Amino acid sequence: MKNLIYLPLLLLLISCQADLTKAERELIYNAETDTPFRVLQTTNREDSLFLRTESKDIKRIKNNPDLQQLIARLHTTLEAENGVGIAAPQIGIARNVFLFMRIDKPERPVEVVINPKITAYSDEVICFERDGCLSVPDESGNTLRHKWIDVEYYNENGEKIKERLEGHSRFEDFTGIIFQHEYDHLRARLFFDKLCP
Repeated sequence: MKNLIYLPLLLLLISCQADLTKAERELIYNAETDTPFRVLQTTNREDSLFLRTESKDIKRIKNNPDLQQLIARLHTTLEAENGVGIAAPQIGIARNVFLFMRIDKPERPVEVVINPKITAYSDEVICFERDGCLSVPDESGNTLRHKWIDVEYYNENGEKIKERLEGHSRFEDFTGIIFQHEYDHLRARLFFDKLCP
């Protein structure tokens, strides 16, 4: 009898720790970490509808093997696609996770962003030229972006990061633009929603 009382608690504990849904876990584990995900495309109706779905936060960052598998395969996908950023919704996972290239740092490392927030931004906006997206094939456009943003997010080790990101020149540094672009994916927005007049 005592075991029957604890069973629902155990099941609840397991489901809370899982964080990702069964379908999300199946997607991230359907191949090894060196296999890229399929990138969703706006030219596909189902993909396009999914890209318009707002993402949810990751509840457990530390000691979360599902999250680590997702991040590893996102790295593989970004490298295979030769991009500067990729967000989890672009591969069919509606979670607040993305990777972006730090053009503002030596060797241009790719960093992980989990549960990000933009806490402040410049009043001044610029028209960033030739904004493009891995999910929007063969198209680019000039988009309105903030000149700088203050951001908060967690890295893959669960450390909270607070920083100001700048950079809005394609010829020098556009780190702040990459962050804004990937952040938009988490909010179900695409670059052509922000085209310059």
